[in-house]
Amino acid sequence: MKKILVSNLVIITIFFLFGKCTTISNEKKPTVLLPAVDTNDATNDFYDNEATHLLPLEKIIVDGETKGQIEIDLTSLPLHSVIVKETAWTADSNKFIGAYRYDGPSLYDILNTVPLIKKNAEQFNPIIDAFVEISNDAGEKVIFSWGEIFYPIHRHEIIIGTRVMQIVPSKTKEYWPLPEEPRLIAAADLLTERNISNPSRITIKSLDQYFEVNREINPMFSESMGIYDNDEQEISRISDMPEDNEISYPNIFYGRGRGIHAVTPFNGVLLKNQLASFFPLSREALKTGMFTISSVDGYRAAFTYSEVMNRNDQSEVLLIDQGETDGGRFIIYPSADFFSDRAVKSINGIWYHEL
Repeated sequence: MKKILVSNLVIITIFFLFGKCTTISNEKKPTVLLPAVDTNDATNDFYDNEATHLLPLEKIIVDGETKGQIEIDLTSLPLHSVIVKETAWTADSNKFIGAYRYDGPSLYDILNTVPLIKKNAEQFNPIIDAFVEISNDAGEKVIFSWGEIFYPIHRHEIIIGTRVMQIVPSKTKEYWPLPEEPRLIAAADLLTERNISNPSRITIKSLDQYFEVNREINPMFSESMGIYDNDEQEISRISDMPEDNEISYPNIFYGRGRGIHAVTPFNGVLLKNQLASFFPLSREALKTGMFTISSVDGYRAAFTYSEVMNRNDQSEVLLIDQGETDGGRFIIYPSADFFSDRAVKSINGIWYHEL
């Protein structure tokens, strides 16, 4: 009887020591299969001619304006592939680093099931003033607007690269430096300062700036708009359409809530050309610069400096003069977006901050 009691005590002790914190399993993790290398140009794909290298990263933490701290298993998400020409900003001239194909989970998929709980939702419910701050343990951080993650026509172009291939010129055979760590990749950026290594945390935020909401303004009109610097000081006021080359973008204007608005071209000037003299390129601007574009009725939208000033896909933001009409004078048209939600009208201010 004593032996039976001792045996049972040993079994119970083992259970309490190991049963609650460790799962014992004989299941093996699936083998990672890398793409075959096309050494003979047997396919028309330019991006399979070299070996693919692993940059392992299994998890990332999401916190901020959501339900507590959430750990995301990156290995459970689908892989997306993007191609980039990595180029660093410098004060005198920009420095080309190399051309690569990166594969990995997208920011879209990582955040897709994470609830967005905006701290200012009671005052301003639309999600277009939300953004994320992505950081690593080395103290680097970069920002992306919620709009550039979830609104683009071309989705899944911001990824965490967990695999990489060098894109080697066929004649010169230059093998660019091979990344050795997982990297955050923003495929639409011209200068790739937001491509940081070893991202470990994504913090969801919304704009702190307060704008009074008044939906009773009718007709809605703002005769001019102010440009405000990092200290919220007005540095310019625009009341007439700036002189610049006019661009016409054919468009099917479609809202997330109300659906089709119009099938008509938008004619305007590049917003970045109007802002460049006030907010010149810098490493910090590319990483953490944010524009808040506000309307006379309190509507507002967040746009990162990079998505307005640093695109490589020519999907530019237009500034348009609508004249003295309901919703005029100035509006913007973000041509990269599928939905019209960030097309702010009756703009009364463009505010810049480095976050």
